[in-house]
Amino acid sequence: MPDAAAPVIEIRNLHKSYGTLEVLKGVDIAAPAGHVVAMIGSSGSGKSTLLRCCNLLEDSQQGDVVFCGEPVKWRGHGMGRHPADRAQVVRIRTNLSMVFQSFNLWSHMTVLQNIMEAPVTVLRRDPREVEEKARAYLAKVGIADKADAWPAQLSGGQQQRAAIARALCMEPKALLFDEPTSALDPELEQEVIRVIKALAQEGRTMIIVTHDMKLAADVAHHVVFLHKGKIEEQGPPEQIFGNPRSERLRGFLSASQAA
Repeated sequence: MPDAAAPVIEIRNLHKSYGTLEVLKGVDIAAPAGHVVAMIGSSGSGKSTLLRCCNLLEDSQQGDVVFCGEPVKWRGHGMGRHPADRAQVVRIRTNLSMVFQSFNLWSHMTVLQNIMEAPVTVLRRDPREVEEKARAYLAKVGIADKADAWPAQLSGGQQQRAAIARALCMEPKALLFDEPTSALDPELEQEVIRVIKALAQEGRTMIIVTHDMKLAADVAHHVVFLHKGKIEEQGPPEQIFGNPRSERLRGFLSASQAA
């Protein structure tokens, strides 16, 4: 990744445990502006946990989380460590929109209401302006005709595209994707992949946790292979997928191709 590109998100020496289970063991990653970082690895390697630590949905026990050059302020140590500045947490989260594997749409709201909710209630933006932008983002992800539908009336691929539109409507500085296609069948998966590729081509800053090696190879500027809570190997996609150096990575890619 070019040194000239200032990181939007930077993680330094991050450690995360659940009781005696150490999930992240000193991880460093950076996502410069306009770049896509893909995180790959086996289940349980710490990928989703790392993403949740980026967005401060999980508290880490050691290390730094830096957003646009601003380090998160912490209070306490070890298992008792928590963010010290609630306003800072809200500010960071509103600029780091996360798209979850399970969509997380509110079932009692229409698709349009789901997308408008956070900008109106959290950012206190004018509802009329938000509605205009929400409809534009629905059109962008290809489901403009579903604005007044309920989430239960949508396919999985449509629900995930609605979730992406909701994330975009916050107009964040970066997008975080946690296995955005793993809950979908192959046909619906392609709908979502097309949207993610289009966002990458626009130059949006993204960190994507994915099981889809082709997606990672196609959209990422930098690929990180996590193994048992540590970075086993990282680099540009042509190196990671074309000339992997680690035996563990070679084994992982071989198993992924066989699956």
